[in-house]
Amino acid sequence: MSDTKEATPKLAGLVRSGDAQSEAIAITEFVFQANDVSNAYLVTTSEGDVMINTGFMDNVERNKGLFAPHRTGPLAFIILTQSHADHFGGVPEFLEEGTQVVGGPGFAEANADMMDMTAFFGPRTMKLWGSTLKRGGTPKPPPLVVPDILVDRKLTLELGGRCFELIHTPEGETVDSLTVWMPREKIAFTGNLFGPVWLSMPFLCTLRGDKPRSVRQYLKSLEKVRDLGAEIVVTGHGDAIQGAERIRADLDKMHAAVTYVRDYTLEGMKEGKTVHQLMREFAWPDGMAIGEFHGKASWAVKTIWEEYSGWFHYEDGTTELYGVPRSSVDADLAELAGGPDKLAERAQTKLDAGKPLEALHLVAIALGAVPGDVASLKVKKAATEALLAASGGSNLSETMWLRSEIAEVDQALGS
Repeated sequence: MSDTKEATPKLAGLVRSGDAQSEAIAITEFVFQANDVSNAYLVTTSEGDVMINTGFMDNVERNKGLFAPHRTGPLAFIILTQSHADHFGGVPEFLEEGTQVVGGPGFAEANADMMDMTAFFGPRTMKLWGSTLKRGGTPKPPPLVVPDILVDRKLTLELGGRCFELIHTPEGETVDSLTVWMPREKIAFTGNLFGPVWLSMPFLCTLRGDKPRSVRQYLKSLEKVRDLGAEIVVTGHGDAIQGAERIRADLDKMHAAVTYVRDYTLEGMKEGKTVHQLMREFAWPDGMAIGEFHGKASWAVKTIWEEYSGWFHYEDGTTELYGVPRSSVDADLAELAGGPDKLAERAQTKLDAGKPLEALHLVAIALGAVPGDVASLKVKKAATEALLAASGGSNLSETMWLRSEIAEVDQALGS
């Protein structure tokens, strides 16, 4: 159990990889990489420099230092591939006289939505990402960034003999997402369009919460990038992907995998299966699985279901229509069961039978009736530890959620 609890998900390692970075990575003789929560990139030309994303506000001085030896002239453009702070956090510090900031369609509105909802998203983000980001007690707030140029569907910039085609490729993470294509060099900067880990399942709706991403639009954006015929793909994390044949094969595999999840979900809906049944029964066909380091196929099933059908699942009938949750009768159920201790006993029986999720359903009722019930808290911790062990610690959001739940139970038991 301890080994699993201490395992570091792959994504967490990528997010923290800049901590030990002492010099920028030279992808080519004119493209340089600074590792960050989302990486920042410097592209040099004969008439000045271009940055593609700036990294997080916490790490801007480090990133500036990594790029300093490679700067060749004034910074003409900062191109932001999306409206999340780990992409634009360093903009104010990188700005020079004459620098133009470029964002995708709807950048300002998407960013404003996130900033306005900080009171809601902040605590949720910290529960999932706090121990990974290690921001301390007084983190820097995201800066206000207003792009000078907004791309509609496509925009071409020329600088120092290099061409930058900015292509709207929405729904990898945000509606304003851009891919930066250098057609002469055949390099595509995709940001987090394909998720933070290459060759893995997109996170169509994050646990933190965000606007759901359309699987249909995601596949269209993937097709746009695939059709470019890139020889290098530079993503938001990790090493650049090299080789036209490998890139094409990987994009084909991602397209086939996501298409399979979509079709599996829609066919199941037509057969009358519930969303929970489809999530529970999902399995990859041989040879089709891709990574599940950030998103998961079973979670995508739920998002796709709701993209096509909406929020009313019909499973709970009339009660779904109104603002009175099932938890409103927790006290009644606990009383009928003979008290929270009886529910905890039954939950332990479920856990002993290898059914930790059923155990958690039962202790949720018990704790809804008596929030500090010690027996129920102990079963909740054991059931959550069983789920963590079964997860293998590979998916960051799942791992950090389960660890946070265990920590909260420990705190409640300690108090």
